[in-house]
Amino acid sequence: MARMSNKRRLEWSFFLNDRSRITYNELCRKCQHQCKQSFRAVVVDCPKYLSKRSKKKDKTAGNGKIP
Repeated sequence: MARMSNKRRLEWSFFLNDRSRITYNELCRKCQHQCKQSFRAVVVDCPKYLSKRSKKKDKTAGNGKIP
């Protein structure tokens, strides 16, 4: 198995776990998008994350326009 260079290790240090493996946040592990976050970060909001339990927003309601 190839070892990570010191420069690359410094770049990825926020993502490395105790076994020096790149680890992503639980929400980001199975996500298809490239905006993955570290397991150390607390995800407050991800615009590309859609939970199966979330309620679908009505497109006509809450569009921000005043009639």
